[in-house]
Amino acid sequence: MKVTKRNGHKEDLDINKLHKVVMYSVENLTGVSASQVEINSQIQFYEGIASTDIQETLIKSAADLITEESPNYQYVAGRLINYHLRKMVYGEFEPPCLCDIVQKNIDDGFYDPEFVEIYTKDEINILQSYIKHERDEDLTYAAMEQFRGKYLVQNRATGQIFETPQVAYMMIAATLFSRYPEKKRMAYVKAYYDAISTFRISLPTPVMAGVRTPQRQFSSCVLIETDDSLDSINATSSSIVKYVSQKAGIGIGAGNIRAIGSAIRSGDATHTGVIPFYKLFQSAVKSCSQGGVRGGAATLYYPIWHLEVEDLLVLKNNKGTEDNRVRHMDYGVQFNKLMYERLIKGENITLFSPKDVPGLYDAFFTDQDKFKEMYEKAERMTSIRKKSIPAIELFSAFVQERKDTGRIYLMNVDHANTHGAFIEEVAPIRQSNLCCEIDLPTKPLSHIHDEEGEISLCTLSAVNWGVIKDFEEMNKVCKLAVRGLDELLDYQQYPVLAAELSTMKRRPLGIGIINLAFWMAKNDMTYQEPNLELIDEWAEAWSYSLIKASNKLAMEKGACPGTNETKYGLGITPNQTYKKELDELVKHKERQNWKELRKNLKEHGIRNSTLMALMPAETSAQISNSTNGIEPPRGYISIKQSKHGVLKQVVPGFPYYKNKYDLLWDQKSPQGYLKIMAVLQKYIDQGISVNTSYNPEHYEDEKVPMSVLIQDLLMFYKYGGKQLYYNNTFDGQGEIDVHKDDKLEELPLGEIEDDEDCESCKI
Repeated sequence: MKVTKRNGHKEDLDINKLHKVVMYSVENLTGVSASQVEINSQIQFYEGIASTDIQETLIKSAADLITEESPNYQYVAGRLINYHLRKMVYGEFEPPCLCDIVQKNIDDGFYDPEFVEIYTKDEINILQSYIKHERDEDLTYAAMEQFRGKYLVQNRATGQIFETPQVAYMMIAATLFSRYPEKKRMAYVKAYYDAISTFRISLPTPVMAGVRTPQRQFSSCVLIETDDSLDSINATSSSIVKYVSQKAGIGIGAGNIRAIGSAIRSGDATHTGVIPFYKLFQSAVKSCSQGGVRGGAATLYYPIWHLEVEDLLVLKNNKGTEDNRVRHMDYGVQFNKLMYERLIKGENITLFSPKDVPGLYDAFFTDQDKFKEMYEKAERMTSIRKKSIPAIELFSAFVQERKDTGRIYLMNVDHANTHGAFIEEVAPIRQSNLCCEIDLPTKPLSHIHDEEGEISLCTLSAVNWGVIKDFEEMNKVCKLAVRGLDELLDYQQYPVLAAELSTMKRRPLGIGIINLAFWMAKNDMTYQEPNLELIDEWAEAWSYSLIKASNKLAMEKGACPGTNETKYGLGITPNQTYKKELDELVKHKERQNWKELRKNLKEHGIRNSTLMALMPAETSAQISNSTNGIEPPRGYISIKQSKHGVLKQVVPGFPYYKNKYDLLWDQKSPQGYLKIMAVLQKYIDQGISVNTSYNPEHYEDEKVPMSVLIQDLLMFYKYGGKQLYYNNTFDGQGEIDVHKDDKLEELPLGEIEDDEDCESCKI
């Protein structure tokens, strides 16, 4: 019987070769069997069968054997993909020298030709001697599938792949530090390669797939704000198209657009309202599909007090018609202290068109006392168009839509500003991003080439708490994470001038955390009963290390030009501006040398206006065999779809920590999780993609009461929460009980303290 090889040649079937490959895949792994992989494969040999089909069958066989009882089959399947990949890319198992790989991929147009203009052949040979291809054997099935599906340089039309994971890691490291002085460069390349290839640092998809290629747009998050004018709306739409084409997620600040019925041209016409313009933004977001499969994604932000809010809250639901729905975007509804006070006191919220109360929309972000004064004055003025609604009705409508769609988000704009990196009077935060963790200043564009406008970009990575041994290692990893991303800002290109000018001015980074659930399991704690003291200690060390790294970089390369608009420039760090109610959960301590760091910040400034953001981490967590970001796992084995089929991933350390993991749907309430997020937020200059999750089985009649949902919102606000992302329901059963007369005074919130009682808020 003949087998068709990858090059088209045919040779006799050699069963021993198959055995040899399978034996390689199980070497030094416990609880797995080579014969079981072969038996389970049930390969049906036929004349001319392709060797690639044999390999894919073996891979699927090993993947099917992944269970809680036999988790190591995920490494067997990963190694089988590794063998298959090497043969496909290089024609043999042993990779050729890096020089040859680099030159070939440059010649074929897949690598950036600048690489060989910067690095000499001798330097590339040094990298060749340092690369550790054996690390590919430590990648799981899910990781290898994500690599060959998303990350590795390839021809998307033919499916041909041109590199393997370790080559990708080394090329990323070498590309990022290519502009470092020659005496320092190689040391940083090696250190960064080690950090990313051993999963100390996790990189997002745009960086993993793009750095080393001619493509040079790697920012994951784009924040675009529109003004209340046709020129600005058109500029916003054009900017969305440019960045969606680069596969970036979009945050749209559209809360300043006037409401329906507002006078235009001195009463010559009336305004059509915001919904037609939201539809325009939706069309822009979906205009550039990725391979014709899916369009871009965006979250649009507006305030809860907007005159059209009743219609805006329902834009995403499945009721109504296409004329009054805009379903293909997500929405972030903006709140502040005054809105919560109205809820707690059983009072009304008054709705306005931003145009009718000049300055109100700006004050909403820059000055909470001024906003309250202007808002209450406008409520008393009979000449201003308005509508008054009981706060409980508005909050109930918001919570109901959030529960029904899962994609109506929350933003506390006062916390985003008072506990943010920027001086709110100078550089206010008016919106967040697609995934609700980025808080950066924006300014509307009057046209696409406007130099006065500001589009904010954030470039992401994450530190893997689960594999960090101690604070010394934390410091080293954070230093590398900051330096790597800072280099990326200068290396990448910018499709819109306003984005480039803003990035060069502020140099914002968003470095997060992955594998938190594994770290917690190792430290004998659950989400329902967390050790907040230990979480506080680690979060402090992580935050301190990041800020110190950026401050050192400022001494070395200069502070970012926008330092004077940051609290860092004043010597103020995030753990000084947090909500003091948090001290109820964990007593405030300063274990690191913050005094010296603050002194250095005042003297030298900071290289990066922002440093932290806790983002979702789906794919990158799979690559590093980590639990997803800061989230609890939904099961011991997660199952996700990919173009190669179903991906199984076992939680890390499963045989040892099985009984320590706290699974999501076993949790009776999200309050433990929310308290952990509050402690983490204390040390973060941007936000967190915080989710709320409810299992109706834990509630009477399998319905989650409205009072419970609102109570969690209030607790989230009390402890300084900024943004809420997804709302997850286990089975979607039942409607939320909405009672207009719900007694909120029974909720254990207490009085919300005035911000003026917090000295750190007085800038």
